[in-house]
Amino acid sequence: MKILVTGATRGIGRATAQLLLEQGHEVFGFYENSEYEARTLEEAGVTMIRCDVSDLCAVRKAADRIGEIDGLVNNAGVSLVKLFQEVTPEEERRLYGVNLFGALNCTRVFLPGMIENKYGVIVNVSSVFGVNGGSAEADYSASKAALIGLTKALAKELGPSGIRVNCVAPGIIDTDMNASLSVEDVRALVEEIPLESLGKPEEAAEAAAFLLSESASYITGAVINVDGGWQG
Repeated sequence: MKILVTGATRGIGRATAQLLLEQGHEVFGFYENSEYEARTLEEAGVTMIRCDVSDLCAVRKAADRIGEIDGLVNNAGVSLVKLFQEVTPEEERRLYGVNLFGALNCTRVFLPGMIENKYGVIVNVSSVFGVNGGSAEADYSASKAALIGLTKALAKELGPSGIRVNCVAPGIIDTDMNASLSVEDVRALVEEIPLESLGKPEEAAEAAAFLLSESASYITGAVINVDGGWQG
């Protein structure tokens, strides 16, 4: 398969790109700022393209280089931990621009080719907070909840065209996004997680790769929680 992973340089995106490459797929990755990480993936065999997914024109330009794809992993995301009333308009635009409109832009641009080919797989990366909400992360939770709604709606709309759309909802994963957590924070979180550990990026990547595979050929509109049983 020819697969694009957005936000491919770090965390879940990087683990997903590497796993798909190991499985023999042709993998493309979008990144915005992480030059060094992008270069190391390029050396490994992933075709990396600088692209701000919140910019529809930039996505279209990047798509001209890639052409049609079989699979899309909408993984690019930014976090924001802040009381709802304190979020600035600039922070709001950035968060929704990447987390929600990034997925919308990439899906709109690459979807016509999938429809024409009567085949395609889309995996949206949401969050446990998109399922259950997170205190002091209202806008982040809303952006991730929107991805779940998008997944379920597109699964119904695109099923007749042979396109599957699913979602992965990670819990607390040991990535750069959560690197600011203190030892005390991590300890407290682990005590709440039934499996008593943070998740690994590779574990979320395995779920995404499964949904992309033919082993999931009769699965669409699903939300797979990769959260160790934690409800947030």
